[in-house]
Amino acid sequence: MKKYFEKSKHVILHPFTLIMLVLFLKISAFQVVIFNNKSFFHILFIEFPMWALCLTILLLLAKKRKWLTIWLYHLGLSGLFIVVVFYTRYFSTVPSYYDVKQIYQSNSVKGTVALLGTPYDFLFFIDVAIILPLIWYYMKSEEHDNFVMAKKWAIGFSCAGFVSTVLAFFYPLVDVSYFAKKHGYIQSQFVQLYERGFDTAFAHNEKLSDQDLAELKGNMFVPFTEHRTFGLAKNRHVFVIQVESLQEFTINREVNGQEITPNLNALLKDSAYFNNVYQQIGAGNTSDAEWIMHTSLYPEGMDPTVNVIDGSAIPSLVRTLQKHGYGTATYHADDITYWSRDKLYPALGFDHVYTNNEIPSDKVVGFGPADEMLFGFVESQLPSQLKKHEKMYSNIITLTSHTPFEMPTAMQYLHLPDEYEETYVGNYLQAVRYTDEQIGLFIGKLKEMGIYENSLLLIYGDHSGLHGAPITDKDQELLKEVLGHPYNLHDRFTVPVLFVAPDIFMGETYSRLGGQIDFMPTLLNLLGIEHDAQMIGHNLFQYEKNLLGMRYYLPGGSFISNKTLYTAPSAKHPAALYNRKTMKKSKDTKELQKKINNTLLILQYSDFVRKTP
Repeated sequence: MKKYFEKSKHVILHPFTLIMLVLFLKISAFQVVIFNNKSFFHILFIEFPMWALCLTILLLLAKKRKWLTIWLYHLGLSGLFIVVVFYTRYFSTVPSYYDVKQIYQSNSVKGTVALLGTPYDFLFFIDVAIILPLIWYYMKSEEHDNFVMAKKWAIGFSCAGFVSTVLAFFYPLVDVSYFAKKHGYIQSQFVQLYERGFDTAFAHNEKLSDQDLAELKGNMFVPFTEHRTFGLAKNRHVFVIQVESLQEFTINREVNGQEITPNLNALLKDSAYFNNVYQQIGAGNTSDAEWIMHTSLYPEGMDPTVNVIDGSAIPSLVRTLQKHGYGTATYHADDITYWSRDKLYPALGFDHVYTNNEIPSDKVVGFGPADEMLFGFVESQLPSQLKKHEKMYSNIITLTSHTPFEMPTAMQYLHLPDEYEETYVGNYLQAVRYTDEQIGLFIGKLKEMGIYENSLLLIYGDHSGLHGAPITDKDQELLKEVLGHPYNLHDRFTVPVLFVAPDIFMGETYSRLGGQIDFMPTLLNLLGIEHDAQMIGHNLFQYEKNLLGMRYYLPGGSFISNKTLYTAPSAKHPAALYNRKTMKKSKDTKELQKKINNTLLILQYSDFVRKTP
């Protein structure tokens, strides 16, 4: 008995055993924080073996300095886990290895990082400190270099890791976060790598016709040229203004007796306004909004779409307009390599591309020239372009109203109550108000140039600005005061959409459901132009019903339909079905699975269209 006790004591107090215990506690903390997973057996048999195997392999490869390897491994995991925590809080999804490629894009949210963390997050580094005396003790002992046991552990970890990884490949990867929770974080990376490498993700190769797509959304198909809006704005100049972080609730709303967007509100009299349109971007955010606008195809989702194209020509709104006599230009006061627009713009086919190399940077706000510099530059280019091209398509991407929305005092047009000072919501409203002012001045210039009356403008928001950990309890209170109800998913995901066409539209408001996927077909129908390739969206003026997918800011498998908003199960939350009008939980599960299946089918087919030469 004594001999057995001594042997057990030796195993338990063996340095490698203690190191693994510390690692297990670290992985458990990660699982609780990220996935709210408190299952001891799931962590022990699914999650822990792969992390432990990685350390074991490193120790077997390290001929010397094994203790340094252990310490560096724990330090590296601490840094990784902090990154995952911050990323999850801001984007509401667990990052994959794809997102490592986006580190160079961190400038876009660096001002927000300070708002994401809490002092408790740095407890992930506590083991890095605790392990030091353990290392010191064993390095002085006779067993300081005894890692023979690591080979035995490696066999066990390899078996457990191999089984859990193989089993993971038998499950569909619809939502990365949920998949990582169920099948292991590292295992989810292997599955993504496989699907990415062999191009198996969302590969539906059965052709769907325009009629099929209409019916999947619940509509009776009408040929494109027979729509009642076909050709209403034929031969007009086209201006598309994609407004950074503009959300629908800002339109026609006042704070402290002041309009948040007085210039956009004034444009409504010449507009058809859609107030029920949802963002559908993926990990590429603003660049994904540009992608959807110019292709009417869904974004990649897990990876920014710009990362999966190589700059080769693709069917696009730009190329179709060129075939019908339009000159085309795009303006964005940022580095062209940012979000790989140096590949996106050649793929779309613009005649003229203007970025921070051409747009003056005399006044910089945030991480780029202020929007007044952007619009001023557009105005300066139009005369020469109109001499060269009979009709112009101008794509304008604003920049200033980007998180963290910190505007210089001279550029703050709103007089907000004291409770809004130094709040995220207050900063956001000031940023939106500034950009609205610049849009108003730009419209005035178009009128002075005599081209406003012969133009069709599409103005819309690219994605939400108010989301994630930066939204404090105080911000929630302010939003409730502004909205008249608690801030919800509908408020977060809807973006304003104005089709401005003087003498055609006279202040109509449409509350039918739409998505960013619908912008291109709606615009082309107004122009009386047919597109050569498949479009996944439809003409918002024609169809009453819709079925929208969202791949990134809602769990995979979620959908938005006329009456309901369904969020699929995620890493931290069970599936939920909401009445879209009240945003209260709904028990009406009629045709729920059918809509899930139809949404996934549409997404899969969109991927097939994108990948087909």
